[in-house]
Amino acid sequence: MINKEIILKKAKEKGLVRTRDFSVAHGVSRQYVSSLISQLVSENKLLKIGTTRSAVYVTAEYLDTHQFELPTRFAKKFLNKNLEEHVVLHEIERHFASYVSMPENIKSVFAYTFSEMLNNAIEHSQSKKIHVVVEIKNNKLIFEIEDFGIGVFRNIIEKRKLNNELEAIQDLLKGKMTTAPKLHSGEGIFFSSKMGDEFVLDSFGQQLIVDNKLDDIFVPKVPGQKQGTRVRFCIGMESKRHLTDIFAKYANIGEDSDYGFDKTEIRIKLYVIGGINISRSQARRVLSGLEKFNIIAMDYDGVPMVGQAFADEIYRVFKDKYPKIKIQSENMNESVRFMVERAIKERRRRSVKE
Repeated sequence: MINKEIILKKAKEKGLVRTRDFSVAHGVSRQYVSSLISQLVSENKLLKIGTTRSAVYVTAEYLDTHQFELPTRFAKKFLNKNLEEHVVLHEIERHFASYVSMPENIKSVFAYTFSEMLNNAIEHSQSKKIHVVVEIKNNKLIFEIEDFGIGVFRNIIEKRKLNNELEAIQDLLKGKMTTAPKLHSGEGIFFSSKMGDEFVLDSFGQQLIVDNKLDDIFVPKVPGQKQGTRVRFCIGMESKRHLTDIFAKYANIGEDSDYGFDKTEIRIKLYVIGGINISRSQARRVLSGLEKFNIIAMDYDGVPMVGQAFADEIYRVFKDKYPKIKIQSENMNESVRFMVERAIKERRRRSVKE
Protein backbone atom coordinates (compact mmCIF):
# COMPACT_ATOMS: atom_id res chain seq x y z
CA MET A 1 0.00 0.00 0.00
CA ILE A 2 1.34 3.41 -0.91
CA ASN A 3 2.36 5.74 1.92
CA LYS A 4 4.22 9.01 2.48
CA GLU A 5 7.61 7.30 2.66
CA ILE A 6 7.15 5.79 -0.82
CA ILE A 7 6.10 9.12 -2.28
CA LEU A 8 9.00 10.98 -0.68
CA LYS A 9 11.51 8.36 -1.83
CA LYS A 10 10.26 8.61 -5.42
CA ALA A 11 10.38 12.42 -5.24
CA LYS A 12 14.00 12.34 -4.10
CA GLU A 13 14.87 9.94 -6.93
CA LYS A 14 13.10 11.87 -9.69
CA GLY A 15 13.04 15.34 -8.15
CA LEU A 16 9.58 16.04 -9.54
CA VAL A 17 6.36 14.02 -9.09
CA ARG A 18 2.63 14.37 -9.83
CA THR A 19 -0.43 12.91 -8.14
CA ARG A 20 -1.30 10.79 -11.15
CA ASP A 21 2.10 9.09 -11.03
CA PHE A 22 1.02 7.22 -7.92
CA SER A 23 -2.73 6.85 -8.45
CA VAL A 24 -2.17 4.97 -11.71
CA ALA A 25 0.84 2.91 -10.58
CA HIS A 26 -0.67 1.81 -7.28
CA GLY A 27 -4.32 1.63 -8.26
CA VAL A 28 -5.56 4.11 -5.67
CA SER A 29 -7.65 7.26 -6.01
CA ARG A 30 -6.15 10.67 -6.76
CA GLN A 31 -7.87 12.00 -3.63
CA TYR A 32 -6.02 9.51 -1.42
CA VAL A 33 -2.64 10.31 -3.01
CA SER A 34 -3.40 14.05 -2.77
CA SER A 35 -4.02 13.75 0.98
CA LEU A 36 -0.64 12.04 1.48
CA ILE A 37 1.20 14.59 -0.64
CA SER A 38 -0.56 17.46 1.14
CA GLN A 39 0.81 16.15 4.42
CA LEU A 40 4.33 16.12 2.96
CA VAL A 41 3.86 19.69 1.77
CA SER A 42 2.64 20.82 5.20
CA GLU A 43 5.71 19.13 6.71
CA ASN A 44 7.93 21.10 4.27
CA LYS A 45 9.28 17.87 2.78
CA LEU A 46 7.84 18.69 -0.66
CA LEU A 47 7.06 21.97 -2.40
CA LYS A 48 3.91 22.42 -4.44
CA ILE A 49 4.30 24.22 -7.77
CA GLY A 50 1.22 25.20 -9.76
CA THR A 51 -2.47 24.75 -8.99
CA THR A 52 -5.17 22.06 -9.29
CA ARG A 53 -4.48 19.31 -11.85
CA SER A 54 -1.38 21.04 -13.25
CA ALA A 55 0.40 20.97 -9.88
CA VAL A 56 3.77 19.27 -9.51
CA TYR A 57 5.66 18.48 -6.30
CA VAL A 58 9.40 18.88 -5.94
CA THR A 59 12.13 18.64 -3.37
CA ALA A 60 13.99 21.80 -2.34
CA GLU A 61 17.17 20.35 -3.85
CA TYR A 62 15.51 19.82 -7.22
CA LEU A 63 14.11 23.34 -7.21
CA ASP A 64 17.56 24.84 -6.69
CA THR A 65 18.95 23.24 -9.86
CA HIS A 66 15.96 23.00 -12.22
CA GLN A 67 14.33 26.44 -12.19
CA PHE A 68 13.87 26.61 -15.95
CA GLU A 69 11.92 23.34 -16.06
CA LEU A 70 9.23 24.63 -13.70
CA PRO A 71 6.24 26.93 -14.29
CA THR A 72 7.19 30.59 -14.56
CA ARG A 73 3.65 32.00 -14.53
CA PHE A 74 0.87 32.32 -11.97
CA ALA A 75 -2.59 33.45 -13.07
CA LYS A 76 -5.84 33.43 -11.15
CA LYS A 77 -9.12 35.32 -10.87
CA PHE A 78 -10.19 36.11 -7.33
CA LEU A 79 -13.66 36.96 -6.07
CA ASN A 80 -13.43 40.33 -4.36
CA LYS A 81 -15.32 39.30 -1.25
CA ASN A 82 -13.40 39.35 2.04
CA LEU A 83 -10.26 39.16 -0.12
CA GLU A 84 -6.98 39.96 1.65
CA GLU A 85 -3.73 40.80 -0.12
CA HIS A 86 -1.51 38.83 2.26
CA VAL A 87 -3.53 35.66 1.56
CA VAL A 88 -3.08 36.11 -2.20
CA LEU A 89 0.62 36.83 -1.74
CA HIS A 90 1.02 33.66 0.32
CA GLU A 91 -0.70 31.64 -2.41
CA ILE A 92 1.69 33.04 -5.01
CA GLU A 93 4.66 32.22 -2.79
CA ARG A 94 3.47 28.61 -2.52
CA HIS A 95 2.54 28.03 -6.15
CA PHE A 96 4.94 30.19 -8.16
CA ALA A 97 8.17 28.22 -8.46
CA SER A 98 10.42 31.11 -9.44
CA TYR A 99 9.54 33.06 -6.30
CA VAL A 100 11.59 30.71 -4.13
CA SER A 101 14.90 31.50 -5.83
CA MET A 102 14.39 35.23 -6.49
CA PRO A 103 17.00 37.57 -4.97
CA GLU A 104 15.92 38.96 -1.60
CA ASN A 105 15.80 42.57 -2.84
CA ILE A 106 13.46 41.55 -5.69
CA LYS A 107 11.26 39.61 -3.27
CA SER A 108 10.92 42.62 -0.98
CA VAL A 109 10.12 44.98 -3.87
CA PHE A 110 7.57 42.53 -5.25
CA ALA A 111 5.91 41.91 -1.88
CA TYR A 112 5.52 45.65 -1.24
CA THR A 113 4.33 46.79 -4.67
CA PHE A 114 2.07 43.79 -5.26
CA SER A 115 0.42 44.13 -1.85
CA GLU A 116 -0.12 47.87 -2.24
CA MET A 117 -1.63 47.60 -5.72
CA LEU A 118 -3.83 44.61 -4.85
CA ASN A 119 -5.07 46.45 -1.75
CA ASN A 120 -6.04 49.40 -3.94
CA ALA A 121 -8.06 47.09 -6.20
CA ILE A 122 -9.73 45.38 -3.25
CA GLU A 123 -10.72 48.53 -1.38
CA HIS A 124 -11.24 51.17 -4.09
CA SER A 125 -12.30 49.52 -7.35
CA GLN A 126 -15.75 48.22 -6.36
CA SER A 127 -14.98 45.36 -8.75
CA LYS A 128 -16.54 41.95 -8.10
CA LYS A 129 -13.52 40.11 -9.51
CA ILE A 130 -9.79 40.80 -9.62
CA HIS A 131 -7.45 39.07 -12.06
CA VAL A 132 -3.83 38.52 -11.00
CA VAL A 133 -0.91 37.47 -13.22
CA VAL A 134 2.68 37.05 -12.05
CA GLU A 135 5.38 35.79 -14.40
CA ILE A 136 9.06 35.65 -15.21
CA LYS A 137 9.65 36.67 -18.81
CA ASN A 138 12.95 37.60 -20.50
CA ASN A 139 14.60 37.61 -17.06
CA LYS A 140 12.09 40.16 -15.77
CA LEU A 141 9.56 39.81 -12.99
CA ILE A 142 6.22 41.13 -14.19
CA PHE A 143 2.88 41.34 -12.47
CA GLU A 144 -0.49 42.61 -13.59
CA ILE A 145 -3.50 43.28 -11.41
CA GLU A 146 -6.70 43.91 -13.30
CA ASP A 147 -10.08 44.90 -11.93
CA PHE A 148 -13.34 45.72 -13.65
CA GLY A 149 -14.54 48.55 -11.45
CA ILE A 150 -14.88 52.32 -11.47
CA GLY A 151 -11.36 53.12 -12.66
CA VAL A 152 -8.52 54.71 -10.71
CA PHE A 153 -8.52 58.06 -12.52
CA ARG A 154 -12.30 58.44 -12.53
CA ASN A 155 -12.45 57.61 -8.84
CA ILE A 156 -9.92 60.34 -8.00
CA ILE A 157 -11.69 62.86 -10.26
CA GLU A 158 -14.99 62.20 -8.51
CA LYS A 159 -13.70 62.13 -4.93
CA ARG A 160 -11.34 65.12 -5.24
CA LYS A 161 -13.59 67.18 -7.56
CA LEU A 162 -10.99 67.40 -10.34
CA ASN A 163 -11.51 68.31 -13.99
CA ASN A 164 -9.85 65.47 -15.90
CA GLU A 165 -7.59 62.41 -15.87
CA LEU A 166 -4.41 64.49 -16.16
CA GLU A 167 -5.20 66.28 -12.91
CA ALA A 168 -5.83 62.91 -11.26
CA ILE A 169 -2.42 61.68 -12.45
CA GLN A 170 -0.76 64.85 -11.17
CA ASP A 171 -2.23 64.23 -7.72
CA LEU A 172 -1.29 60.55 -7.71
CA LEU A 173 2.35 61.32 -8.40
CA LYS A 174 2.64 63.80 -5.53
CA GLY A 175 2.11 61.15 -2.88
CA LYS A 176 0.04 61.54 0.30
CA MET A 177 -3.02 61.96 -1.92
CA THR A 178 -5.83 59.49 -1.21
CA THR A 179 -9.58 59.21 -1.74
CA ALA A 180 -9.89 57.50 1.66
CA PRO A 181 -7.70 59.44 4.13
CA LYS A 182 -9.00 57.53 7.15
CA LEU A 183 -7.84 54.22 5.67
CA HIS A 184 -4.78 55.08 3.55
CA SER A 185 -1.76 57.36 3.63
CA GLY A 186 -1.74 57.85 -0.15
CA GLU A 187 1.85 56.62 -0.42
CA GLY A 188 1.24 53.31 -2.22
CA ILE A 189 1.24 54.40 -5.86
CA PHE A 190 3.92 57.04 -5.24
CA PHE A 191 6.44 54.50 -3.95
CA SER A 192 5.32 51.58 -6.14
CA SER A 193 5.85 53.69 -9.26
CA LYS A 194 9.50 54.19 -8.28
CA MET A 195 10.37 50.62 -7.24
CA GLY A 196 10.75 48.88 -10.59
CA ASP A 197 11.88 49.46 -14.16
CA GLU A 198 8.39 50.30 -15.38
CA PHE A 199 5.03 51.02 -13.77
CA VAL A 200 1.83 51.38 -15.80
CA LEU A 201 -1.73 52.34 -14.86
CA ASP A 202 -4.30 51.78 -17.61
CA SER A 203 -7.92 52.85 -17.14
CA PHE A 204 -10.71 53.82 -19.55
CA GLY A 205 -8.41 54.90 -22.39
CA GLN A 206 -5.89 56.83 -20.27
CA GLN A 207 -2.46 55.52 -19.29
CA LEU A 208 0.19 56.58 -16.85
CA ILE A 209 3.62 55.13 -17.70
CA VAL A 210 6.51 55.64 -15.29
CA ASP A 211 9.71 54.51 -16.98
CA ASN A 212 12.45 54.53 -14.37
CA LYS A 213 15.10 53.32 -16.82
CA LEU A 214 14.53 56.43 -18.92
CA ASP A 215 13.72 58.47 -15.81
CA ASP A 216 10.62 59.79 -17.55
CA ILE A 217 6.83 59.79 -17.32
CA PHE A 218 4.32 59.46 -20.15
CA VAL A 219 0.54 60.00 -20.14
CA PRO A 220 -0.73 58.72 -23.50
CA LYS A 221 -4.31 58.26 -24.56
CA VAL A 222 -4.76 54.69 -25.80
CA PRO A 223 -7.30 53.15 -28.19
CA GLY A 224 -10.10 51.15 -26.66
CA GLN A 225 -11.64 51.50 -23.26
CA LYS A 226 -10.09 49.38 -20.52
CA GLN A 227 -12.98 48.79 -18.15
CA GLY A 228 -11.71 49.34 -14.62
CA THR A 229 -7.99 49.50 -13.95
CA ARG A 230 -4.98 47.45 -15.01
CA VAL A 231 -1.70 47.84 -13.11
CA ARG A 232 1.47 46.50 -14.73
CA PHE A 233 4.78 46.37 -12.86
CA CYS A 234 8.12 45.19 -14.24
CA ILE A 235 11.57 44.81 -12.69
CA GLY A 236 14.68 43.05 -13.99
CA MET A 237 15.72 40.00 -12.00
CA GLU A 238 19.25 41.40 -11.80
CA SER A 239 18.10 44.81 -10.54
CA LYS A 240 19.87 46.18 -7.48
CA ARG A 241 16.88 48.25 -6.38
CA HIS A 242 15.82 47.79 -2.78
CA LEU A 243 12.93 49.02 -0.69
CA THR A 244 15.15 50.74 1.85
CA ASP A 245 16.96 52.77 -0.83
CA ILE A 246 13.71 54.07 -2.34
CA PHE A 247 12.14 54.90 1.01
CA ALA A 248 15.33 56.59 2.24
CA LYS A 249 15.35 58.88 -0.79
CA TYR A 250 12.02 60.39 0.25
CA ALA A 251 12.38 60.28 4.03
CA ASN A 252 13.90 62.75 6.43
CA ILE A 253 16.74 60.89 8.11
CA GLY A 254 18.12 63.70 10.20
CA GLU A 255 18.83 63.33 13.91
CA ASP A 256 15.49 64.82 14.98
CA SER A 257 13.35 63.10 12.34
CA ASP A 258 10.89 60.24 12.60
CA TYR A 259 11.99 58.78 9.24
CA GLY A 260 8.61 59.75 7.80
CA PHE A 261 7.74 60.31 4.14
CA ASP A 262 8.43 64.03 3.82
CA LYS A 263 9.89 64.60 0.35
CA THR A 264 8.18 64.54 -3.03
CA GLU A 265 9.14 65.13 -6.67
CA ILE A 266 7.03 67.21 -9.03
CA ARG A 267 7.45 66.79 -12.79
CA ILE A 268 6.54 70.25 -14.00
CA LYS A 269 6.19 69.05 -17.59
CA LEU A 270 2.96 67.27 -16.57
CA TYR A 271 1.49 70.70 -15.90
CA VAL A 272 2.50 72.30 -19.20
CA ILE A 273 0.95 69.81 -21.60
CA GLY A 274 -0.71 71.92 -24.27
CA GLY A 275 1.05 75.17 -23.31
CA ILE A 276 4.34 76.86 -22.48
CA ASN A 277 3.62 80.02 -20.50
CA ILE A 278 2.59 78.64 -17.14
CA SER A 279 0.19 80.83 -15.21
CA ARG A 280 -0.31 81.59 -11.53
CA SER A 281 -3.38 79.33 -11.47
CA GLN A 282 -1.32 76.47 -12.86
CA ALA A 283 1.27 77.07 -10.14
CA ARG A 284 -1.48 76.77 -7.54
CA ARG A 285 -2.47 73.48 -9.12
CA VAL A 286 1.14 72.30 -8.82
CA LEU A 287 1.26 73.36 -5.16
CA SER A 288 -2.05 71.82 -4.14
CA GLY A 289 -1.41 69.45 -1.22
CA LEU A 290 2.35 70.07 -1.09
CA GLU A 291 2.12 71.75 2.32
CA LYS A 292 2.19 68.17 3.71
CA PHE A 293 5.88 67.82 2.77
CA ASN A 294 9.08 69.27 4.18
CA ILE A 295 11.07 69.01 0.92
CA ILE A 296 9.73 69.53 -2.60
CA ALA A 297 11.89 68.76 -5.63
CA MET A 298 10.63 70.69 -8.67
CA ASP A 299 11.87 68.91 -11.80
CA TYR A 300 11.86 71.17 -14.87
CA ASP A 301 13.19 68.59 -17.33
CA GLY A 302 11.52 69.10 -20.70
CA VAL A 303 10.07 72.50 -19.72
CA PRO A 304 11.25 75.22 -22.14
CA MET A 305 9.92 78.23 -20.23
CA VAL A 306 7.83 79.32 -17.24
CA GLY A 307 5.93 82.52 -16.66
CA GLN A 308 6.82 85.18 -14.12
CA ALA A 309 3.54 84.67 -12.27
CA PHE A 310 4.13 80.92 -12.06
CA ALA A 311 7.58 81.34 -10.50
CA ASP A 312 6.34 84.09 -8.19
CA GLU A 313 3.53 81.89 -6.85
CA ILE A 314 5.90 79.04 -5.98
CA TYR A 315 9.09 80.77 -4.87
CA ARG A 316 7.63 83.83 -3.17
CA VAL A 317 3.94 83.41 -2.27
CA PHE A 318 4.06 79.73 -1.28
CA LYS A 319 7.48 80.10 0.36
CA ASP A 320 6.23 83.05 2.43
CA LYS A 321 3.28 80.98 3.59
CA TYR A 322 5.39 77.89 4.37
CA PRO A 323 8.91 79.19 5.09
CA LYS A 324 10.09 75.92 6.65
CA ILE A 325 9.43 73.92 3.47
CA LYS A 326 12.56 73.52 1.35
CA ILE A 327 12.07 73.81 -2.41
CA GLN A 328 14.73 72.24 -4.63
CA SER A 329 14.80 73.07 -8.35
CA GLU A 330 16.29 70.60 -10.81
CA ASN A 331 17.01 70.31 -14.56
CA MET A 332 16.36 73.97 -15.38
CA ASN A 333 17.40 75.53 -18.68
CA GLU A 334 18.56 79.17 -18.76
CA SER A 335 15.09 80.62 -19.34
CA VAL A 336 13.54 78.69 -16.46
CA ARG A 337 16.48 79.40 -14.17
CA PHE A 338 16.17 83.14 -14.86
CA MET A 339 12.50 83.20 -13.79
CA VAL A 340 13.07 81.03 -10.72
CA GLU A 341 16.05 83.05 -9.48
CA ARG A 342 14.19 86.29 -10.18
CA ALA A 343 11.30 85.16 -7.96
CA ILE A 344 13.69 84.07 -5.19
CA LYS A 345 15.51 87.41 -5.27
CA GLU A 346 12.21 89.28 -5.19
CA ARG A 347 11.18 87.41 -2.04
CA ARG A 348 14.49 88.25 -0.39
CA ARG A 349 14.18 91.89 -1.42
CA ARG A 350 10.72 92.19 0.08
CA SER A 351 11.71 90.45 3.29
CA VAL A 352 14.58 92.92 3.74
CA LYS A 353 12.20 95.84 3.26
CA GLU A 354 9.81 94.47 5.81
